Amino acid sequence: VDLLYWRDIKKTGVVFGASLFLLLSLTVFSIVSVTAYIALALLSVTISFRIYKGVIQAIQKSDEGHPFRAYLESEVAISEELVQKYSNSALGHVNCTIKELRRLFLVDDLVDSLKVTWVEMYYGSNYHNFSFLRDIFKFPLVFNHGRIIFFLPKASKNI
Repeated sequence: VDLLYWRDIKKTGVVFGASLFLLLSLTVFSIVSVTAYIALALLSVTISFRIYKGVIQAIQKSDEGHPFRAYLESEVAISEELVQKYSNSALGHVNCTIKELRRLFLVDDLVDSLKVTWVEMYYGSNYHNFSFLRDIFKFPLVFNHGRIIFFLPKASKNI
């Protein structure tokens, strides 16, 4: 939530920049290629760092060991309790979302279904990947400053 509210500008900028770079890469390359290149870049950095630390240890004749030893020895398994906790929480949200989508797409309420259609057409015709990502990061700022209260009635009048 702090990322969306831009409370820490450096972290949000890194996330926004990385997301923008990822979307730009996905417009040019396939998801398999992008994933492979990201993995290759990460592997190149870690191998280079490991070789660098090995050379420094050889020159200084120190015995510090593997530079990633702390990460290699740390526990990375996910506990069953944690999985149960989040799966139970996610199950409620998924079921609620499915019920709401069923209600909207099977036109239980005509006005609500028309609103969804208008929003889909509006975003589909006016926005692309980059501007949608920009709005995801911009919307909470508008909401955080209280202007969303004035925006929603104006939007609902147009529907």
